[in-house]
Amino acid sequence: MKWIAGDPVDAKLAASLARELGIEPFLASLLCRRGYRDAAAAQIFLQPKLKSLGDPFELPGMRAAAERILAAMDRKERIVLYGDYDVDGVASLALFTRMLRAFGADPGTFLPQRMDEGYGLGPEGINRCLNTLHPQLLIALDCGTSSATEIAALKSGGVDVIVFDHHEIKSGTPDCTLVNPKLGDKFHYLCTAGIVFKACHALLKLRPLGGFDLREYLDIVALGTVADIVPLVDENRILVQKGLQQMEKTRWTGLRALMDVAGVRAPIRPVDVGFRLGPRLNAAGRLGTAEDSLKLLLTEDASQASILASGLDLQNRERQLVEQRTLHAAEKMVAANFVEARDATIVIGESGWHPGVLGIVASRLSKNFHRPTFVIGFDENGIGKGSGRSIEGFSLVHALTQCGAHLEKFGGHEMAAGLTIRQERFPEFQRAFLDCARALLSDDDLQPRLRLDSEVEFSDLDLEFLDQHDLLQPFGIGNPQPMLFSRGVKPLAEPRVLKEKHLLFSLRQNRGKTSAIYFNGAGTELPRPPWDIAFRVERNEFRDTVSLQVQIHAIRSSQ
Repeated sequence: MKWIAGDPVDAKLAASLARELGIEPFLASLLCRRGYRDAAAAQIFLQPKLKSLGDPFELPGMRAAAERILAAMDRKERIVLYGDYDVDGVASLALFTRMLRAFGADPGTFLPQRMDEGYGLGPEGINRCLNTLHPQLLIALDCGTSSATEIAALKSGGVDVIVFDHHEIKSGTPDCTLVNPKLGDKFHYLCTAGIVFKACHALLKLRPLGGFDLREYLDIVALGTVADIVPLVDENRILVQKGLQQMEKTRWTGLRALMDVAGVRAPIRPVDVGFRLGPRLNAAGRLGTAEDSLKLLLTEDASQASILASGLDLQNRERQLVEQRTLHAAEKMVAANFVEARDATIVIGESGWHPGVLGIVASRLSKNFHRPTFVIGFDENGIGKGSGRSIEGFSLVHALTQCGAHLEKFGGHEMAAGLTIRQERFPEFQRAFLDCARALLSDDDLQPRLRLDSEVEFSDLDLEFLDQHDLLQPFGIGNPQPMLFSRGVKPLAEPRVLKEKHLLFSLRQNRGKTSAIYFNGAGTELPRPPWDIAFRVERNEFRDTVSLQVQIHAIRSSQ
C-alpha cells in the first residue's frame, strides 16, 4: 500500500483560519486541505443549517411533479408509490407515504420482489402492481430513469407516471414527468430520499399544512442517504447531520424498535446506519421481499414494530450466513484465476449464487484486491444477475456502456452498478470488461493508496482534540474521516489478542502514550519497531465515561 501525505498547507492561511474560527491548528489545516480556505465557507461547513437548503423548485421537473400530485389528490385519483427494495427506495417510499397521508390521501405502495421481478419498473413487477393496485397515477421512487419502454406502455394503458430518481441517465429519458438531479446543474449528489424530501418541501410550499413539521422526517432521509453511500457534501451534509440528530429523538415507532434491536444509541453516527440499521432493513429485500422493512417504517404499533424489528434482525443473520458462503466460494475462484500483474478487474460468476448478497461480496473483493469487481449469480434458466463495485477513478456505468452489447440490461452509478446477462454471453462480457478496465486504468491506479490527512503527536490526543475532530462529522463519501498518522511509535509491551483476530496495543511516542486497537490485525506480520502508524480516532463512551479511542488502519517500519 502506498502511503500518500496530504498536499502542503499554507501555514499562514491555516493559522488565520484557526484564529478567526477559534479552532485548533490541525482542524484548520484539514479544512484548508479540503478546500475551505476562508472563514465564511469553513463556518458554513462546520455549522450546517437547514435554512441553507436550496429551493426545491430548482430541481428540473419538480414544479410539474408537485402540481400533478396535488391535482391527483384533489381529483381522488388512485396514487401508487412504486419503490425499490434497498434502503433508499424503502425510506423514500415511507417518507412520501407519510407526506401524502398528511395531505389526506391514501396512496398504495408497491415493492418489486428481487428474485421474481428484479429491480425497478420491470414487466413482471408492473403487471402485478397493475393487477393488484390499479393505479391512475404511478409515482416511481428510486427507479424509472432507464425505463422508457415500460413507462410508454403504462401511459398507453391510461396510467400517468412521475419518476423521482437519481440514477445515471444512459440515453434518452422516458416520456413522463422526471425529477432527476442529473438532468440539471445542481444536486447531483442527492439520493432518492433527498429528492423526495425536496418533493415534500415543494408540496408544502404550494399548499402549506398547519402544524406539520418536515424536520421530524429528516431521520428517514438520513437513513436512506447514508445507506445509499452518496457523497455527504453540500445539502446531503445538512440533511444527514440534522437527520441523525433527529434520529436520536425519533417519533417513529418502528425506527425506535430497529434501533433497540441493533443496539444503536446516541450519539448516532453514519457508521451506525451503515453497519447496523441499514443492513437489517436491507436484509428482507436481499433474501425475499422488502415489505417488512416498509411496514416497520410506517407502523405506529409498538408490538408490531418489535416483532418486525426482531424478524429483520433474524433475516440479517441469515443473510450473513449466505454472504459468508458466497464470499468463501468467490475468494477461492479469484485465488485460482486472478493474476495481479495481468488483471485490471475481477469478473466472476457461478450458478446458484443468491443475487441478494452479490453486492456485498463484490464490495469485499473490490476492497481486498483494489480492483473494479462484478459478481454474478446465474439461475436455473441461465439468466445472471450481477452487482459491481468500483475503485476511485473508474466509472462502472461508463464501462458497462462500452460492454453493453453483451448484456440484457444494466444501470447504476460510477461506484456501484447492476446488470442482467445470459450465461452464454458471460465469457464475452468478462473479456470485454477486462479489456475496458485495462485500457482505462494504469498500473498506478491499481495500486492501493492510503491517503494521510494530518500528522499528529500522541501528546495532542485528548478530549479537546476529539471535540474538534467531531466538528467534521458526519463522515462518509465526499467527507471521509481524517486518516491521521504518527511517526516513531513503539509498543510498551506485546499486543494482546482479542477474539483471536484483533490486537490491543499500549503505545508510546516520545512523552505521549495511548491505547489502540488494530481490527483484524492478528494475521498481520508486524515490522520491527519503531513504527509509523496510520489511524483514526473515535469517541468511546462506557459507563458515563468518555475517552478517545485510537483505531489503527496500517503499520509500517519507521525506517
